[in-house]
Amino acid sequence: MTQTKQPALVIENVSKSFDGIKATNRVSLELDEGKSAVLIGPNGAGKTTLFNLITGEIPLDEGRITLFGVDVSRLPVQKRSELGLARTYQICNLFKDLTCTENLYLSLKNSSWGKSRGFLEWFLPWRSNKVKCDRVNEILKQIKLEDYENVKVKNMSHGEQRQLELGMALASDPKIILFDEPMAGLSPTERVFIGGLIKQLAKEKIILVIEHDIEFALSITDRVAVLNHGELLKIGTPDEIRNSKEVQQIYKID
Repeated sequence: MTQTKQPALVIENVSKSFDGIKATNRVSLELDEGKSAVLIGPNGAGKTTLFNLITGEIPLDEGRITLFGVDVSRLPVQKRSELGLARTYQICNLFKDLTCTENLYLSLKNSSWGKSRGFLEWFLPWRSNKVKCDRVNEILKQIKLEDYENVKVKNMSHGEQRQLELGMALASDPKIILFDEPMAGLSPTERVFIGGLIKQLAKEKIILVIEHDIEFALSITDRVAVLNHGELLKIGTPDEIRNSKEVQQIYKID
């Protein structure tokens, strides 16, 4: 008997209220292996709240979330990370007084690269872990920051910090990555570079992206979900979203 493959991420009737106001209201969405999606909607639509519910940073009021068939609805952030979930934030979430290398090294903590080599590891210099250091160098090259190896984050530009945050999301080789407005505050040149990286990742991994730049959002994948007032308004292809009168009314798309 052939087994039906479980979707990678299933969000079922998820709701969350703050002070009696529904930030998300019975939202349902699925992401399958090899499929990515973009989440759009006006300010206050509930997009970041939905991300926080998926990652476990805030608790659900109602509904259910599964990752690769595992019910994670009540599991902490770390457990979801161990199942292959990673995310970025609207505001860079980095250790500003540490270097690029040190930030990436710390991001490997809950991954196969971060497994302890025993009690003695606590007494050894962190650079003695060749496996983790090799992975860090690999990621530095991928995000084009190999020349910033020993540069402290506080001395990097906003765009370079965005590159590093993307690298930290990639470092543990997650199965699903949530990107929360990855293009925010970037210069045109930085947008081209980061945008190219994200589009490439959409071919290799499952990604879910919140993005206010509509042209970029509609160019990433062939599946777009629209939230409005905490409810899922529509899911469709970029063309279907562009031509939807409902979407045009709440989110101006030319």
